[in-house]
Amino acid sequence: MADIKSLDDLKSAVSGSESAAAPAAAPRTPVRDALGRAYATGKRKDAVARVWVKPGTGKVTVNGKEMAAYFARPVLQMILKQPFSVANVEGQFDVMATVTGGGLSGQAGAVKHGISKALQLFEPSLRPALKAAGFLTRDSRVVERKKYGKAKARRSFQFSKR
Repeated sequence: MADIKSLDDLKSAVSGSESAAAPAAAPRTPVRDALGRAYATGKRKDAVARVWVKPGTGKVTVNGKEMAAYFARPVLQMILKQPFSVANVEGQFDVMATVTGGGLSGQAGAVKHGISKALQLFEPSLRPALKAAGFLTRDSRVVERKKYGKAKARRSFQFSKR
């Protein structure tokens, strides 16, 4: 071990040993299939979405239908467009998604989660923006199950004195 007599010597010894022992993290590499697409699954509530992203004109297809036909409410369409606006890549990627389970709101959230994961796999430089916006984290809240002896998950039947 080197002769350490001051704090500066200690700092230089520690920083020197760290760089030799732990190499810098390898940069992320794009993950694409043979057709040039990135694939990811997204989940929200009980909905599960399988999402493929590839370079294109911004066409979004969900279960074989256009986004506007499948998600008729503008709020749900806005949810699907959020990952692209945060990453500043509007109109640059085509999306093909199949989604099952849950309701329309959960399905929109699942597709948004899948798009975000697929975008960061296709182009790793988009990851910091998507991560900061919280789009790569699954919202794991689900409906609580109904218990026996209860009207709903926690609601009791109405009490009757007689």
